[in-house]
Amino acid sequence: MFWRKAFNALLEWKENYSQEYAAMLEGARRVGKSTIAEEFAKKNFKSYIKIDFANVKEEILELFKDIANLDIFFIRLQTVTGTTLYRNESVIIFDEIQRQPLVRQAIKYLVADGRYRYIETGSLIRIKKNVQDIVIPSEEYFIQVYPMDYEEFMLASGNDTYNVLRELYKTGKPVGEQANRKLMRDFRIYMAVGGMPQAVEAYIKGKNFEQIDKVKRSILKLYEEDFYKIDKSGRLSKMFNSIPTQLSLNKKRYVISNATGKRTTAKDREILSELIDSKTVLISYNTTDPSISLSATADEESYKMYLSDTGLFTTLLFNSADKLNTKIYAKLLSDKLDANLGYLYENAAAQMISASGNKLFYHTWKKADKTHDYEIDFLLASNAKLVPMEIKSSAVNTHKSINEFAAKFSKKVYRQYLFSQKDVDNKGQLLYKPIYMLPFVLEEL
Repeated sequence: MFWRKAFNALLEWKENYSQEYAAMLEGARRVGKSTIAEEFAKKNFKSYIKIDFANVKEEILELFKDIANLDIFFIRLQTVTGTTLYRNESVIIFDEIQRQPLVRQAIKYLVADGRYRYIETGSLIRIKKNVQDIVIPSEEYFIQVYPMDYEEFMLASGNDTYNVLRELYKTGKPVGEQANRKLMRDFRIYMAVGGMPQAVEAYIKGKNFEQIDKVKRSILKLYEEDFYKIDKSGRLSKMFNSIPTQLSLNKKRYVISNATGKRTTAKDREILSELIDSKTVLISYNTTDPSISLSATADEESYKMYLSDTGLFTTLLFNSADKLNTKIYAKLLSDKLDANLGYLYENAAAQMISASGNKLFYHTWKKADKTHDYEIDFLLASNAKLVPMEIKSSAVNTHKSINEFAAKFSKKVYRQYLFSQKDVDNKGQLLYKPIYMLPFVLEEL
């Protein structure tokens, strides 16, 4: 079992909030929500019952049709499952809760009863459609479960240098050419494998990248099936699949019509919201007038989209090259891919920024010639000021956008960063950091 940061969030819930709220683990499918819930229950409670509503016996579903008398309900539940529950020492896991909205509605009464604790897991791609006729409980403590981040990946793969890297980052000193080259190769392995637990497990077991890619394709196929359940027209699927292409075109925003091939309609915007709710994608909004309240000037009609997992992004990016996977991965790991893969590193950065709890924003503005735009890849706020970030895969000598931004908003800028494969350095106020140090920058801001 892999160590996951969600364990810490669950421990915070258990110690401080579990008497008033059920924990709700939400996130995309296959990010490990069910496993996290069960492993936490095993280690932190005297007993637990897990009810998987994706594969549940009819006799258990019958129990939930009458919970007016909770004493009888709990006796029946223990009898059917063969598990003894202990007051204040047991937890009941409702897995895939979105499949049984009436059970979710009952959380209000179960939590109020107070004798046991409750953890829900949900792939919320269908949850809006399944709560129309119920009272959504306010007694839920939401915990977002992301794909495994770089720290979780390193620990899972037996690499214990993450804390050493953090201490090295704090010194502000360069890593050194050879060490940086190795650390970047390690990070490219993470970009290739990604953070979906099944893919990470395949990597740890020594599977080759063609086999790992098959694991990721099976996850993408599962997403496709979910998308078609939501939208039988296929537009939702097209919107998802077009993300790498639209990023590679280096456009300043995602365009729905480029994905669907048709004029954008109100229905398309509704479908887009379904895609965002699925947690399979990350959305970054263009903030038109950067200030410490980035969301206040975010343009909801101008945005970019990324995949929530860079490993899946890598597979989707090369999805048409079935017989070339081994060569593609070999070139990626050795940094010899011909294509300009700045957008691949950009997706990795988006994933890390989101996993740190930050919303995604970027900023574009016209150049003096009015024909082209400047663009800041990511904008964060810290210490009541702005932190612009630029992401590059290779060439770092050209950084006109961030220079112009720093000049334009000189009184608002706290720090400015350029993340790439280059070692630690600086040019004036512009700080160069290798992209594997982005998590430490986020911890510090």
